[in-house]
Amino acid sequence: MARGWVCLGLTCLLAGGVAGAAEPTQAAASPNLVVILADDVGWGDFGFNGRSTWQTPRLDELARRGVRFDRFYTGGVVCAPSRAVLLTGRYTIHNGVSRNDADLPAAETTLAETLHARGYATALFGKWHHGRPRGGSTTYVHPMDQGFDEFYGFTDARHAWEKFPKELWDGRAVVPATGYADDLFVERAQRFLEQRQADQRPFFLYLPLISGHFHIEAPADELERQRGRFAEVDEAVPRNAAYAAIIERFDRHVSQVVDTLARLGLAESTLLIVTSDHGASFEAGNQGASAFHDSNRPFRGQKRTLWEGGIRVPTVACWPGTLPAGLVVRTPQHMADVVPTFLGRVGVEPSADLDGRDQWSAWTGGADPERTLFWEWRSEGFDQVAAMRGDWKLVITRGGRSELFHIPSDPQERIDRRAERLDLVGQLEHEIQAWLATEVEASRDPLK
Repeated sequence: MARGWVCLGLTCLLAGGVAGAAEPTQAAASPNLVVILADDVGWGDFGFNGRSTWQTPRLDELARRGVRFDRFYTGGVVCAPSRAVLLTGRYTIHNGVSRNDADLPAAETTLAETLHARGYATALFGKWHHGRPRGGSTTYVHPMDQGFDEFYGFTDARHAWEKFPKELWDGRAVVPATGYADDLFVERAQRFLEQRQADQRPFFLYLPLISGHFHIEAPADELERQRGRFAEVDEAVPRNAAYAAIIERFDRHVSQVVDTLARLGLAESTLLIVTSDHGASFEAGNQGASAFHDSNRPFRGQKRTLWEGGIRVPTVACWPGTLPAGLVVRTPQHMADVVPTFLGRVGVEPSADLDGRDQWSAWTGGADPERTLFWEWRSEGFDQVAAMRGDWKLVITRGGRSELFHIPSDPQERIDRRAERLDLVGQLEHEIQAWLATEVEASRDPLK
């Protein structure tokens, strides 16, 4: 039986045939919920974090009239694990997706399933990242099997870097496609919003775009605005200009969604968050563009590492009239917090087995009790685990070497403070071992 979100006493309530929907613990409105996810976009790629070599005016505006998160951390350092954490509110070692080729287990309850069972219209337009089937199965978990009413995009990670795809999934069928992938996803999102304005149903829109991911290609009109502004290895193939064009196009896509919400009169009833799945990549597929632009600056590391450059991602949230304008949240927030924080706004008490917590107090300028957060990346030849408590972060790499950093004073993680805080090192190492001991088998097998 699928695991539910909400348990009251010893009874887990089901609704509409989907686990995870219960009567709210208190009367609550039904705000609309929107998540826009960038792909491989680094901390330093947006203007609100200091980028000046290109422009992201709408994202910067959202940061001014909404909430900017100074220390928002992803749940995984490659695509599948981070998305699984975002949708389940559970760490990689608990949701069964510790590797990029792992499929989200069907028994995992997604945010979409919970909201669907409460009458929400749910849609995913963009990248759904499936892995390999488990347990001898020959089928993949499809997003429409995990709570999404509508789906248009990629299911297979091997195609989800195609900026100009020839075909896409539309529901459960593959259909021809023409155009820039993210343009197509945003156009579909706008139609979805118009339908929701017409039928007055609350909605959850998940828009995981592919901006930034591998193939560094942009629409011709966007590329021309950037051509010649950056040094290039090959002027005939202006990758660095194309990367700038991709990010500016992403900002325009965010603007299209925000403007559509405003035009339809939905802005004040909609909580929107924009973030990235993890830090930028300096790997071969990126063709040097993120490295040239120093996309993760000022941090150390990149995708597939647990240093700040890999896990600290640019993030803003906006809910006009509800979230305070211009607030900067400086305490650590985790991608696993999105599910319980959203559920709290809907009136659902998150179950105890979620790893994130409802952070609404912090998101509105209130108290944020200290806790320990965890990460792991033990695949593809990497072997790292990390823990963060408040201002301190411990990173353990291959061979068991540990380093302790004080993040506010040393965000570049240059100075190992282990020697002066051996007590804290020991405590965090103990907590990491206890955390790893809770790992579920599905997160490692049969993909060892």
